[in-house]
Amino acid sequence: MFPVLGLATLLLAACQGGTAKKTQAKIDSTIVTNAESAPDSVQCYQYIKNRDTATLSLKSENNKVTGTLGYNLYEKDKNAGTIAGMVKGDTIIANYTFQSEGKTSVREVAFLKKGNQLAEGFGDVQEINGESKFKDLSKLKFDGSMTFEKIDCK
Repeated sequence: MFPVLGLATLLLAACQGGTAKKTQAKIDSTIVTNAESAPDSVQCYQYIKNRDTATLSLKSENNKVTGTLGYNLYEKDKNAGTIAGMVKGDTIIANYTFQSEGKTSVREVAFLKKGNQLAEGFGDVQEINGESKFKDLSKLKFDGSMTFEKIDCK
């Protein structure tokens, strides 16, 4: 009688242990998934090609995005500032307010998310109320000429 009772106890304990592990795995993956989309999480990206560099940090919440952007392009004026805009599907459209040559300017920027990369979009622009805006967002080209790679934030 005791060996049967002992065996039954072992089987019951083994079954409960398996359930606990499955539940823990589900909880852990949920935490990881939610951490990536948490409103306070900041994602950082960097572009490096030859002597050109650019950095981008983004914070997104409810389809709105804010952050910082800076370009240091070889033999061109360095500029840095903030971005604020919207996320539409896999595309970010934002206003980039920056300082260059002692002057504050506003330029519309666009980025297309491709995995862990953001490809900057380019297209024809026009000046509206002192700001540089794209003429037609549907005609932007995300040709990969300036692709930011995801990096750890510093």
